[in-house]
Amino acid sequence: MNFIWFILIGLAAGWIAGQLVKGSSFGLVGDIIVGVVGAMLGGFLFSTFGVAVATGSGLLGSLIVATIGAVVLLLGLRLIKSA
Repeated sequence: MNFIWFILIGLAAGWIAGQLVKGSSFGLVGDIIVGVVGAMLGGFLFSTFGVAVATGSGLLGSLIVATIGAVVLLLGLRLIKSA
């Protein structure tokens, strides 16, 4: 069941990030991949900078971290693509 939640959060985070970073939608599968990779990137960035998401934040906290990571990923991809 956790895997399904991980995919759903990845889908939502990828879609939200695609909306925030205009012109970066990759379709359903692409949004899931961006969201899942973004979740891992967001978790890494948050732990690196010492930012802790409240333990009780649950689904919303995971979605916020994954969305921030996905936005960073999309902006990084945009920089690489334009170079």
